[in-house]
Amino acid sequence: MLDALDTTLERLLKRELPPNVPSEDTEVFISFDTPYQGAIKKKPAINFFLYDVQENLELRSSRWLVERHSDGTVTKKRPPARVDCSYLITAWPQNEDDIQTEHQLLGEVMKVLLRYREIPETFVADNFEGQEIPLRLISLRPSNLQSFGEFWQAMGGKEGTRPKVVLHCTVTISVSVDAAEPEAGLVGVYQPNVQ
Repeated sequence: MLDALDTTLERLLKRELPPNVPSEDTEVFISFDTPYQGAIKKKPAINFFLYDVQENLELRSSRWLVERHSDGTVTKKRPPARVDCSYLITAWPQNEDDIQTEHQLLGEVMKVLLRYREIPETFVADNFEGQEIPLRLISLRPSNLQSFGEFWQAMGGKEGTRPKVVLHCTVTISVSVDAAEPEAGLVGVYQPNVQ
């Protein structure tokens, strides 16, 4: 499921980023690695680091879903949980010191994310089953991290890592929490035979 979300975000960026960023003859790669120097193999790259997954309690529903079948039976199941998947987005130019290209890449990603409040169905991965389309996308809001300094310090254990500018986005997905209840017959309403 999370891999399908990664594919969805990759599709969105690949189709929406301008072809001349950073230049006409340079392919921009999309990565989902931990963001430290040496982890991102192909550059220039946009890296989406999934750092937080939480249930969205505001969208929680306690109403059961009841599906009626033509044979008179019904299936009852809980509604899917809504889960917020939060990413830190960083740009990785060919040359680590090329801040201009890093900012150019981030600026174009920012435009794409702000263009969409929801991810349209055309970008959703084929294997992303059970989703309520379109997927909600929230961009450029405060992250769930207590401190970016602590985050980069933790990444600093990796050789050559320095703090980078980050964008933040959260996508809300649906997660089926259980299988359907066994089918049951409907209780009919008594209708006397009046002549």
